[in-house]
Amino acid sequence: MRDVGRIVRLQIQRSSLKTGEKPTRVYDPAPLLVVDRLALGPDGVLGEGSDGSWLVDVHHRAHPRTKNEDGAHGVSLGFTSHYALMRDRFGEGITLGCAGENIIVETERRIVFQDLERGVALLAPDGQEIARLEVLQVAQPCRPFSGWALGGVVEARVLKETLQFLDGGTRGYYCVGVGTGIVAVGDRVAVV
Repeated sequence: MRDVGRIVRLQIQRSSLKTGEKPTRVYDPAPLLVVDRLALGPDGVLGEGSDGSWLVDVHHRAHPRTKNEDGAHGVSLGFTSHYALMRDRFGEGITLGCAGENIIVETERRIVFQDLERGVALLAPDGQEIARLEVLQVAQPCRPFSGWALGGVVEARVLKETLQFLDGGTRGYYCVGVGTGIVAVGDRVAVV
């Protein structure tokens, strides 16, 4: 295994970040909730609330309005280096976690799918393996997030350039939990 970095942010989406009807859907990161611990497994993630209760992420298969009926993206993974790239392009409105990933890892370099295609291990600070993630695909960029990042409705050429910039994993990766475990801020991520 090769170390990627330390988990610096964990969060759940209490409801969809995209609302409205196509083609006028809008993006709003307000439903994101930062948590200290995530319980993850094949069906998605639960975030530990401040009162110790477990809150269901909208991509968990048990959520009443799940966005993950097929089980293909119950967990999402992002990187601080990708946020630096987005902030350089779109400005200070791009805050860590605003793209909605569940697990954000601190790293200095860009992470591409080929780095992750064999999966990742989530490790406690002592190196004990907590769980693994099978990385299924890049999180495809979308019109609502692109428009939000740019500050509103944009012309087609700019939208196309923005979608191309955000592709290739910049917006993170969709994963499925392999096994179950509880991860915390400070735990580490390593490629298998």
